[in-house]
Amino acid sequence: MTARSTTVNSDRPSIAARLTPVLDWLRAQVPAGADITSDTRKLKTGDVFVAYVLGNVRQHGDGRPHIPQAIAAGASAVLAEAHGYAMPADAPVRILPVDGLAELAGPLAAQWYSVPGPDALRVIGVTGTNGKTSCSQWIAQALTKQGERCAVVGTLGTGFVDALVATGFTTPDALQLQHSLADLHRAGARAIAMEVSSHGLEQGRVDGTRFDIAVFTNLTQDHLDYHGTMAEYELAKARLFNWPDLRAAVINRDDAAGVRLLQNARAGIETLEYGIDGDAASQHGAKHWLRATNVRAHRTGTTFDVDGSFGHATVHAPTVGLFNVSNLLGVLGALLAAGVPWQDAIARLEKLQPVSGRMERFGGEDGPLVVVDYAHTPDALEQTLRALAPITEARGGKLWAVFGCGGDRDPGKRPQMGGIAERLAQHVVLTSDNPRSEDPQHILDEIADGMDDPYAATQIEDRAAAILHAVRHADAHDVIVVAGKGHESTQEIAGRKRPFSDQEHVRLALAARGVNA
Repeated sequence: MTARSTTVNSDRPSIAARLTPVLDWLRAQVPAGADITSDTRKLKTGDVFVAYVLGNVRQHGDGRPHIPQAIAAGASAVLAEAHGYAMPADAPVRILPVDGLAELAGPLAAQWYSVPGPDALRVIGVTGTNGKTSCSQWIAQALTKQGERCAVVGTLGTGFVDALVATGFTTPDALQLQHSLADLHRAGARAIAMEVSSHGLEQGRVDGTRFDIAVFTNLTQDHLDYHGTMAEYELAKARLFNWPDLRAAVINRDDAAGVRLLQNARAGIETLEYGIDGDAASQHGAKHWLRATNVRAHRTGTTFDVDGSFGHATVHAPTVGLFNVSNLLGVLGALLAAGVPWQDAIARLEKLQPVSGRMERFGGEDGPLVVVDYAHTPDALEQTLRALAPITEARGGKLWAVFGCGGDRDPGKRPQMGGIAERLAQHVVLTSDNPRSEDPQHILDEIADGMDDPYAATQIEDRAAAILHAVRHADAHDVIVVAGKGHESTQEIAGRKRPFSDQEHVRLALAARGVNA
């Protein structure tokens, strides 16, 4: 069987119009039960291989050189990006060249797998530098408790909150994402809380997803190795709030980028702005607003008052830190936008459970309190240390910061994080995060360059040894923050991922000290 020579091409009509001939062709070639995939490792006999150039703006990979491998693995048909590629003339399966295949991949998969719309499957997208995981997990917890089964797609995995399957990505590729949405709906999900990364938005991974509600948490320095500038990073995030058929947007008004989103909100989108303190009204033209005031921290959580266009309440939340108050407001806004009544939504906030690797506590009763947190940006590290300062003071101890910075990523944040740790913690231990291909010691030196007295920091390249050192030398009243990796179960050194869990090493260190974790 020879390759098809016809190309689906046009003067760029609508996505729907461009999809029709591709879907018609596919349905004529393969049975409806076949999967479509861009990953030859996941391809099964009879599946369709989709070979496109990754990235709507930048190229991040080309699947077309893998067509022979896919055919050898049993692909029954191939869709391939037509532009700039000579299709093999003697392929044993049919190949359909398609112009602009990357932007069709998500919508194609959504139709192929019959992913339902918002009436049957409400998708809530959460984007921002920090807080995506906590917000999406908490939205899923709260909506599930409200009566709907709500699944999660994000950093911790895909699935229901008590049964997540790791994917390795915050946002899976476009084909896998739509397949997962369809599977989750068949498993009983009526809502999805999805982390939406800037990479995922720029690379088209969420194309085809019918978002009902979008939540914006914040924008601070991260991923500049990828986006180049903060303006480009912000532009990528903003795409979610111009999504076709988006019904509601929940936006943090305390963030400058959030203010710009509110000011530029598309007509017809129902907006809700939220913030801490500030005016008791909508400040930027949103239809609805939420405000937290009178925030009080205590050992087991935070209490704050919340008022807004829906009502007034006092919230007793099992979380610490102003940043988590902000996250909770975003969650509350999403629940209200989803139609949860005010009093019910407040009650759900108070029953939320901690998220793995996010301000996760160990010990603290008969020894130092150790907190594992994913904070891996300057802002996140500062917010985490500030959140734990009053708890440290109440315990009568000192605050420790154990952290590093990832290799092959934005080096500009390294000295910033060193300066933040020196300013806010009384003891600083610099260690490896995921060095990847970089020299671990070089990364530590760059972090130390941001400190007024770099020699005041202890440098221990081995992360397990650094955690053990801090736990062993801390006073029983001290608080230790182990930051940067959070939930991660591996550490990447010299291109190789090795099993590593901050939580497990914290437990081992506390046990070595004779303290219950």
